[in-house]
Amino acid sequence: MSLSYTQHTLEKLESLLKSLGFKLRYEKGNFKTGACILEQSRVIIVNKFSNLDNKINALADLLQNTETDDNLLDEKQKAFLYLLKQTKLEF
Repeated sequence: MSLSYTQHTLEKLESLLKSLGFKLRYEKGNFKTGACILEQSRVIIVNKFSNLDNKINALADLLQNTETDDNLLDEKQKAFLYLLKQTKLEF
């Protein structure tokens, strides 16, 4: 599976992260494109000026490399997360 770089994919990733208990914020600033987690508060900050591809790659990469509790997800979200973890991201 490869990710399609559409607004719909971004919204699915955002919904998945929200269900897993993360707060997602889009902020402007001069930080490198990508996402970071502030461990204690489970906040993800994404550069709001990044292009759609970079936002999707950053969030997908974060989900691939973070321990998640699948019990917080519905069946569709579990299936999407499983596919996501099988996907090789191209940066």
